[in-house]
Amino acid sequence: MLVLITYDVSTTSGSGQRRLRKVSKICQNYGQRVQHSVFECIVDSTQFAVLKLKLIEVIDPEKDSLRFYQLGNNYRNKVEHVGIKESLDLEGPLIM
Repeated sequence: MLVLITYDVSTTSGSGQRRLRKVSKICQNYGQRVQHSVFECIVDSTQFAVLKLKLIEVIDPEKDSLRFYQLGNNYRNKVEHVGIKESLDLEGPLIM
């Protein structure tokens, strides 16, 4: 299934900057960055549960926020892209 993850991490302190790097790194392990704080991840339900728990453990819920949009398995007709930075086919071959 395709999951869209967005986050907003407060970076007014050193600990906030570390949280931001950790959140970004976790998301990069599961998907593709499509905007500065937005990732598209193709995961199964178990991977999604693990990903969600990892992110929740990193953020400070008093200062940061996470959003998870589950677009499901039939996501191709739900996503439209206009402009630069064309998305990769996350389910296609890695080598071209």
